[in-house]
Amino acid sequence: MASPEEPGALWDEFTASPFTHPQIPYVGRSGARAGKRELPSPEVVADVRDFGARGDGATDDAPALNRALAAAGARGGGAVLVPPGRYRIEDVVRVGHDGVVLRGAGSGRTTLYAPRDLTGIIGPYGPRDGGAKPKSGWSWAGGLVWLCAADRYTELVGAIADGASPCEGWSGNTRTAWRPLTAVAPAARGDRTVVVADPGAVAEGALVVLRLADDAHHTLLAHMAGGGPGAAAYDWASKTKLTSYPPYEWPVRVAGVLGDVVELERPLPLDVRPEWEPVLAAVSTPPLVGAGVEGLTVEAARAEQSPHLLDTGRNGVVVQCAYDCWVDDVVVTDVDNGFGLVAASACTLRRTRVQGRGAHHPYFCREGSHDNLTEDFEIGPRAVEPPDFGGAAENPVLHGINAEGLSSHNVWSRGRMAAGTFDTHRGLPFANVRTEITVENDGRHGGDGSAGPLYGARFTHWNITVTNGRAGLVRLDGIAPYSATVAVSEVSEFGQVDEPDFIGDLHTRLAGYGHPEAARPVNLYEAQRELPC
Repeated sequence: MASPEEPGALWDEFTASPFTHPQIPYVGRSGARAGKRELPSPEVVADVRDFGARGDGATDDAPALNRALAAAGARGGGAVLVPPGRYRIEDVVRVGHDGVVLRGAGSGRTTLYAPRDLTGIIGPYGPRDGGAKPKSGWSWAGGLVWLCAADRYTELVGAIADGASPCEGWSGNTRTAWRPLTAVAPAARGDRTVVVADPGAVAEGALVVLRLADDAHHTLLAHMAGGGPGAAAYDWASKTKLTSYPPYEWPVRVAGVLGDVVELERPLPLDVRPEWEPVLAAVSTPPLVGAGVEGLTVEAARAEQSPHLLDTGRNGVVVQCAYDCWVDDVVVTDVDNGFGLVAASACTLRRTRVQGRGAHHPYFCREGSHDNLTEDFEIGPRAVEPPDFGGAAENPVLHGINAEGLSSHNVWSRGRMAAGTFDTHRGLPFANVRTEITVENDGRHGGDGSAGPLYGARFTHWNITVTNGRAGLVRLDGIAPYSATVAVSEVSEFGQVDEPDFIGDLHTRLAGYGHPEAARPVNLYEAQRELPC
């Protein structure tokens, strides 16, 4: 493990090379609209009462809400007002058009009450891996409020109904639903510009996807892990679930084009090397852009928590294949899974809370979700103890704040967790930040062994107060490569203890251990936002 350092000295070192520091990622532009504090506030163009909603707790108001949302989409965007009341919803509420915002009167005044789950509304969602052990895909996907482009949502639901694997990723599970625009010349992690072969194929303001394909020696995956002997010696080929994820897809907006030089909204998250066949691409089903949900509570009918991986889909809000979208002042109650980011990028979850019965994944971030911000969040204490199904593998598991599946440059900031843990769910997530969080660390992480390492490079935990002294993946220096553990409480291992995935020197940093109050700066994300970058 690393020897302790001073947090202030490590911060000074970072500011000297913020885009290329070996252990700490640059996340200062994570979140919607490159991290701008002000979220859009479009004018109201529809009131759900005008479409038949009653808000009396008895009438099924889902059809009225969806008609109002569709009408706002047909107008080109705008806010759909949901006045104070209790709105019963017996279908998924779908935000499926760019620029449309579902706006309640506040999380304490507007409630969407869902008596049904996604299994009852859409149908069973079978296992993706075809394994003999039954699993429900609603354990990690789908929401009773679902932000997803209308055409893609139709594809998803149709695939689930047919028993097929839905197109969860940015360009689908098979990664074939894409169109190359132009090849990209070699570039380095942290560069803000790339040289392209056909500058006429991209335009300022366009949303494109940088695609990197792994090679036969899995050098792209090794690069995500920081490189070096440990990554070179790792048995990448045996991790079949992980190797199914590349090509790596990173959505980004074009900030400008000058000759053959393309400026990007954010710095490159990885090197761009010829052996990875780098291209800028478009996807055949466009993402959802500039949409939001704000000012309401989603309350599921309270039911006993299911055995692990058999959730029936009492899920809160999911943002899927989306860019520059947001969720603000939203509470979810008595859910299986709270807030989800699925192949979502540059989105913001702000002032959110998961409360009630206890959730499997209060927050999940998967399928290559990048550059997202979750801030001022809260996981409340379990209101009901979970049932005992007679075996640790079957009993309900509380994970906490989750990252998996090559997800990168995501931030969890200013959080209070009365339950759960820092759930890194394998699949080589890398360059993610958790900062200024207080946690009663009582959860467990998950992850399929075929999904590979728990961590890639540049994971950072900064200013973390652990109220019960349990490690549970809060302290990183003994397990994550090229990582930083800064100003976290003194913790000790318990129950679930993991061995590092990589042999040799992990090149980790440890600063201010045992002293969260010594964090300088207090919040890593906020401090990065203020840098003149």
